[in-house]
Amino acid sequence: MWAAFIFSKMKKIAIINGPNLNLTGRREPEAYGTMTMEELVEELRRRFPDIGLSYFQSNVEGELINEIQLRGFAADGLIVNLGGYSHTSVALRDAIAAVPAPAIEVHISNIFAREEYRHHSLVTSACRGMVCGLGLQGYILAVEVLSC
Repeated sequence: MWAAFIFSKMKKIAIINGPNLNLTGRREPEAYGTMTMEELVEELRRRFPDIGLSYFQSNVEGELINEIQLRGFAADGLIVNLGGYSHTSVALRDAIAAVPAPAIEVHISNIFAREEYRHHSLVTSACRGMVCGLGLQGYILAVEVLSC
């Protein structure tokens, strides 16, 4: 009974990653580093043992929308890195706005130091905040913010 009570009070945070983030650790290591997303999630679980973390990645926009809708009503917070869709998808922005869980947008690279078309994210306005340009450390900061 006591364990069920403690577990029910555990914060739940869902990490939802978009296109090409499955290649993190192998793709352009000079820009994205050598740690894989699976290794990052393991590290986050070690650092934040009192937080229930889920992880989802898809290269398909509709699957990302489905996951945001599913987790956005069940989790206490969302961490979203929607990759290139951040700059193009009104549908993903609307999915984030439609759910009660607060979202933090994360970008591994500094989108403002890249091509001009990456300087504007359509999903930012539906998020509580954004972390960009800090590498995978951005996910750690997002968990810290959402766990408060």
